Amino acid sequence: MKFTRTVLACAVALASFNAVAAGPTAPAAAGAQRWDLRDLYPDLAAWQQAHDAVRQRIDKLDALRSRIGTGIGTDTASLRDTLAEISDTLRVISRVYVYASLMADEDLRESKAQERKQLVLATYTLFTEKTAWLAPAVQALGAERVRAALAADPVLKRRFDFQLEEILRGARHTLSAEGEALLAASGNALSQPGTIYEQLTDNELPRPTITLSKGRKVKLTSDVYGTERYSAVRADRKKVFDAFFGSFKAAEGTLGATLNANVLAHVFNAKARKHDSALSAALFGDAMPPVVYRTLVEQASAGLPVLHRYLALRKKVLGISGPLAYYDNYPPLVAPPKGERFDIERSKTLTLAALQPLGDEYLVLLKKGFAANWVDSHPRPAKASGAYMAGWAYDVHPYVLLNHSDDFESLSTVAHEWGHAVHTQLTVATQPFEKADYSTFIAESASIGNEMLLSDFLVAGAKTRAERLFYLSQALESIRTTFFRQVMFAEFEDTIHKEVEAGRALSGARLTELYCGIAKRYYGHDAGVMTVDPAYCIEWAYIPHFYRNHYVWQYASSMVGAAGFTEALQQPGAAGTAARERFITLLKAGGSAQPYELYKAAGIDMAQPAPYQALMRRMSRLLDAFEREWSAK
Repeated sequence: MKFTRTVLACAVALASFNAVAAGPTAPAAAGAQRWDLRDLYPDLAAWQQAHDAVRQRIDKLDALRSRIGTGIGTDTASLRDTLAEISDTLRVISRVYVYASLMADEDLRESKAQERKQLVLATYTLFTEKTAWLAPAVQALGAERVRAALAADPVLKRRFDFQLEEILRGARHTLSAEGEALLAASGNALSQPGTIYEQLTDNELPRPTITLSKGRKVKLTSDVYGTERYSAVRADRKKVFDAFFGSFKAAEGTLGATLNANVLAHVFNAKARKHDSALSAALFGDAMPPVVYRTLVEQASAGLPVLHRYLALRKKVLGISGPLAYYDNYPPLVAPPKGERFDIERSKTLTLAALQPLGDEYLVLLKKGFAANWVDSHPRPAKASGAYMAGWAYDVHPYVLLNHSDDFESLSTVAHEWGHAVHTQLTVATQPFEKADYSTFIAESASIGNEMLLSDFLVAGAKTRAERLFYLSQALESIRTTFFRQVMFAEFEDTIHKEVEAGRALSGARLTELYCGIAKRYYGHDAGVMTVDPAYCIEWAYIPHFYRNHYVWQYASSMVGAAGFTEALQQPGAAGTAARERFITLLKAGGSAQPYELYKAAGIDMAQPAPYQALMRRMSRLLDAFEREWSAK
């Protein structure tokens, strides 16, 4: 089923509930907004009732198995009604999950809220087990009978044609009903390496305390490392890198064992489903041709001279006389202009102005969201960190979590997350629930495109040279981290899976060796662009995304798509208008077709070099503009 992106996996515990109202509470900061969960359920009692009812509904789903195939060829009602009951059940689960998940993220200290979230995840797991028979049963009908039923039943075709075609496409990789149930049940055991990794790195790995300049002492947790690596004091950056990655190095053997076990799980699942490789298994769900992955890696390698040009600029701007070091990647080239604040209202105003090229239909929905109680906007004690858009409550509206801090990053996050929210609104208005679950590739291209439009708008409207340099530097660093760094990760990820598939063992030391070779090539170690100290090649152990099968490459490819769309949208006259219409049509398509085909229909062929070259042109233009401004001082 193509429903797996709808409810996101997390972990742990169960419990009972208190039926208290879930209305809005007082905002934590001036200008802050709080979402109103009463649009989902009026209170916890109503949520509990909905959860209990859907749980009972799930218990009956396996009884539908005998109805598949009844009367196919003369009466398609049995197939249509069976699919409708399963889909309608998932629709309720999704809404129940959104409520529990959002409430849990309001205050991570509230154990009851965390238990409710875990309870819904357990309910979703039960749903997958109770419907594991569906794909084998549909495939047993055969393509001819299924397509005849689609031709004969307009409702079946409107709601379920894509799902049924996907099930048929997956026939070679689908097990018997018993095998599917067994694989579904094995998921918890096979995910344990990631759980062990999180427990080790989040709680039990000893974190060093170091003394930085001016006698300041810090304990290098991951969060503190993420902050201190931006230090303007080069000696401090080196101390931070030495100590932080030294702590990972001390656990290299254990961390290597957990990642190896996780790769073994990916390879096992791929073999169980008769895929040629773990990569093939990862690409299959989105029907993404392997040539797209290969093109991404090839074009990133072809674009390394542009990255190296940026690194040379970084060395010059930071005033580093000796070799550029790996710990020099993070300090900002230019400090934010003094006194520049992007409070939540200004962030909305700037975002609306920057996204004018997307047209009135898009902007009306954005304004609607900005005016509604759909967002939890500001940080407060125990609130979940980060930012996301939750669009799974199909019958309500999207919700957005922010942690707005009145800085440039917060402004960019507004443009990004509300891009997801508008995407969801356009999809829901156009597609039935069964086709509203759009791909990560398209979702991220749309939102990263918003960030690019915002960046270009800010550069063009900058009042001072300092502002222009700051905005240009932020755009350049975004390409380094979202494109080049993620492709580097993706290449490492594919390399270690191929090692296991070839029958070779992965130790922590071997993983470090493989990572080092790739990092040195990307950062131009042998060409003297940047020195990559082998002591930092344990960095692979710091990246949690490696516990998901070939996942990180989606970020890089999405940025490529975003560059292609942004370049097209900003063309003058009829060309820009036509590009906008193709882009909005893409957003409205939701999950009605596979992302590669939807990209192509929108004018972007991810299997060809052109979109990747558009991103390199963008980076080169940004470098040209920065160098002109810098030289003018």
